[in-house]
Amino acid sequence: MSEKQKTIKKEIRFEGTGIHSGKPVRVVLKPAPAGSGISFCRSDLSNAKPIRAVAENVFEGPGRQTALGTADWKIHTIEHLMATFHGLQIDNCLVEVNGEELPGLDGSAKDYVEAVLKAGFEEQEAEREYMNITRPMYYRHQDTYIALLPADELSVSYTLSYDHPDLADQFFSTSINSEVFASHIASARTFCLKQEAEQLQKMGYGKGANLSNTLVFDKNKPLENSLRFTNEACRHKIMDLLGDLYLAGQFFKGHIVACRSGHAQNLQMVKQLADFRTPRYKDVGITLKEGEAWKINGIKRILPHRFPFLFVDEVVEMEEGKRIVGKRKISPQEFFFQGHFPGHPVMPGVIIIEALAQCGGFLMLSKPENQGKIAYFMTIDNVKFRQPVLPGDELRFEVDVIRARTKTGECAGKAFVGDKLVCEADVRFAVVDSN
Repeated sequence: MSEKQKTIKKEIRFEGTGIHSGKPVRVVLKPAPAGSGISFCRSDLSNAKPIRAVAENVFEGPGRQTALGTADWKIHTIEHLMATFHGLQIDNCLVEVNGEELPGLDGSAKDYVEAVLKAGFEEQEAEREYMNITRPMYYRHQDTYIALLPADELSVSYTLSYDHPDLADQFFSTSINSEVFASHIASARTFCLKQEAEQLQKMGYGKGANLSNTLVFDKNKPLENSLRFTNEACRHKIMDLLGDLYLAGQFFKGHIVACRSGHAQNLQMVKQLADFRTPRYKDVGITLKEGEAWKINGIKRILPHRFPFLFVDEVVEMEEGKRIVGKRKISPQEFFFQGHFPGHPVMPGVIIIEALAQCGGFLMLSKPENQGKIAYFMTIDNVKFRQPVLPGDELRFEVDVIRARTKTGECAGKAFVGDKLVCEADVRFAVVDSN
C-alpha cells in the first residue's frame, strides 16, 4: 500500500537557548511542498538561502552535536529536531533559524513533538519513496559500531556501554513508528558523565546547559534530577541516531543495531545510506540549467561504481535520453600513475573509455525505470586515441545517445582536454538488475 508524503499543517514557533552556545534563538517551522524534503535556513542573514538537510551539507565540526552549513553559515545541534521529523514521519518542512544553534529546550525532542502534534499534518499528493536497503551495512571504529540490516519495518536495538562506574550499561530495542517515538523516545534527555561535563565546559561547550536540560550522571544517578525512564540515556542515544540518519535525505526500513555509537559514527552510516538514496526524478535535473551541476555525491546515487573505479567527478549538462557532459580532474596522485610509465605518467586509454561509458551509464540509469540497475559493457567500436592525458589535465566527456532501447543503449562519446579531442569511442551496453 502506497504512502503519501506529509508536511506540517501550519507554522510552528519556538524560542530558547542554544545548549552549547548559550545564546537565545528563535525557530520557525513552515510547511513545505512535496518533494522538497527538510531544509534549513538562517533567517538572520540576508544572503542565506535554504539548504537541504542531507549528507553533503553536513558540517563536520566539534563533536556531541550535528550541524549543517555552507561556507558562509552554520546551524548547530539539529539532531533533536531531525529526530522529530524522522520519528513523526514528516517528509517536507522548512526550518528558519535566527541564530547559529537550535534551542536546547528541555534537552529532548519532547517540546518539538508536542508542538508538531498540536499543529497537525497535511497529507500531500506525492507518494513517499523509501530507500531500498538491499544488503547489510556496517561501520566500526574501535569499540563502537553501527549496523543496518534489511527489514520490512524500522527498528532499533541500542547498547550503551561506557564501562564507567558513573553510568551502568543500558539496552533498549524497539520498533519505530510515530506513536512509539512520541511516547518512548522523544522525551529522553541529553546526558553526560560528571567528569565529561567539567571537561566540556572547560572547552567552551555547554554554555546553555544546566541540570534541568542535561542529565549529569554521578554514581549512576543524575545530579539534582530524576529519570523519565530507567534507561533514559540509552533512549536518548536512539533519538540522536534517528535524527542523524534522517540526514540520508529519505526514509528507509531496516533494523539498526548499534553499540556506543555517537554522532561521528552515525554520520559515517549516513554517508553509506546516501548511496542508497532513491533520487526523485525531478532532482536528477533532466536538462540542467546554466550554472547547475551534479557533484560526486549525486553521481554516486545513480552509478554503482566506487573508489578507485569511479571516474566522473561532475555532471554539468544533461538532456534526458539524448546527451550528457561530465568532467574529471586528473590528479597527479591517481593510482594508475604509479605503474603506467613511471617517470613519464600518462592516463591509460582504457580508463578514459571507462569514464566515457560511465557518463553514458549515468544518462541511462537516471531514468526512473532504471534506478538501482547496472550498465554492463557489450561492445566498444571506433576507438581512437588522439592525445595523451597527463597529470593535472581536466577531462571533459561529451556523450550523445545513438539509440536507446528498454534493456540496451548505444552512445558516441568524445573526451577533450580544453578544446583538444583526446579520445573518442562508440560504446554499447546492457542495463540489468543489480541482484
